[in-house]
Amino acid sequence: MNPKLISSGLHQYIDRETAGVRSEQLYGDRIVNYLYSAVREKAPLLFKALTSSSVSHLVGLWNYDVTFGPAFSGVPSFCRKLGINLSECVDNPLTFDSPRHVFERKIRYWQRRPMEPDAFTIVAPADSKLLLGSLRTSSQLFLKGKFFDVYELLGQEKALWHRTFQDGDFAIFRLTPDEYHYNHTPVSGVVVDYYEVDGTYHSCNPGPIISVITPYSKNKRVVTVIDTDVPGGTQAGLVAMIEIVALMIGGIDQCYSERLYDKPQRMEKELFVKKGQPKSLYRPGSSTDVLLFQRGRVGFCQDLHLNQRRRDAVSRYSLGFGRPAVETAVKVRSTIGQALLGEQPRKADNHGGLSLRAS
Repeated sequence: MNPKLISSGLHQYIDRETAGVRSEQLYGDRIVNYLYSAVREKAPLLFKALTSSSVSHLVGLWNYDVTFGPAFSGVPSFCRKLGINLSECVDNPLTFDSPRHVFERKIRYWQRRPMEPDAFTIVAPADSKLLLGSLRTSSQLFLKGKFFDVYELLGQEKALWHRTFQDGDFAIFRLTPDEYHYNHTPVSGVVVDYYEVDGTYHSCNPGPIISVITPYSKNKRVVTVIDTDVPGGTQAGLVAMIEIVALMIGGIDQCYSERLYDKPQRMEKELFVKKGQPKSLYRPGSSTDVLLFQRGRVGFCQDLHLNQRRRDAVSRYSLGFGRPAVETAVKVRSTIGQALLGEQPRKADNHGGLSLRAS
């Protein structure tokens, strides 16, 4: 790695559609890194206050509501700066009167985020940057303890889920402020558990993730466990979807819709959810989704494996962990893997020209 690139704070990822290397503009990077270095070390009480729910809410209010006020006329230039495509929005962009309305936008996902018809595929829950991992030391994707402690992540009292996912695989989806903020269901199945775990509001910037031990399992989060081994399900075993708040995230609204964005309803046990449908909405800011799979029940797409090991991209995760860990930009509802029966794929091991493999 070039030392100048390291010192510059550069962070790069792979564009899945082109396989090209892209550099990411990390919002508030200098301030966030200062907060997680000098402030965290020299003023721990101040750091604790700044990552609290109340402060996170106030910062989010200032950035997404107060700054522009009711007459937010700079929508086109604001969106061009962030690279937001207004043409895919459901609502007329002229009705957006604040950055909040931009970030909470609905899109014509049924047209702009097409989904493979294969019933056994697993799809990305969000427009995001993706990393794969495993909790098994025998796996090439072994990243245990780098991003979260699985027992903390699921809640200390959830012994059943600790046992269920202890040797499994995971996928991390990092959302940035410019991206579409609805989460969609990655699999089809029946909700067998749904609960919230209280916590703080750490940043999802790659710098803090490396400097703070297991930050994802310390932030406030919502856990949904889905049984996919049911009629009409994806047949990928039990899948846990964890939605994690971050700085400036005011909350997570559960608003599952079986069709388009119609008749939204909250998550609850025994609800059957269809793959690719809107599940929840992050209030503005950056945030993260984590999917946990049981051992031997998912084969991730080969291109995602290869991208993660690429050495032509400067990733802060690679630098911090001492091994290649490069993110791939994925679209919501795009295929990230396929359900496995034991160690065998349920269908052909090629999907869309991308080889699928167990981790």
